Amino acid sequence: MGIIIKPIATEKTQNTSEKYSRYGFRVSPKANKIEIKKAIEELYNVTVVSVNTLQVEGKAKARYTKTGILKGRAASYKKAYVTLKEGEVIDFYSNI
Repeated sequence: MGIIIKPIATEKTQNTSEKYSRYGFRVSPKANKIEIKKAIEELYNVTVVSVNTLQVEGKAKARYTKTGILKGRAASYKKAYVTLKEGEVIDFYSNI
């Protein structure tokens, strides 16, 4: 479980998974596409056709308090969008 951190379950990824068999995952920043493909195939027993990765920059955050402005930054992370072979699905909610 070192490469795949968690699946991304947003409204956008739910719609793309229904239409195009594409799923989003938050992955280790040092993982490459080949490692991600192998990890998904082993973990979910599916055939991966392609993997697209992107680095998400952490957003700048600011809060106004009595003592002044507190500035910070959310953590940066890496995402992977995985396209599966036609007809295959991943059910994230089967073991809940």
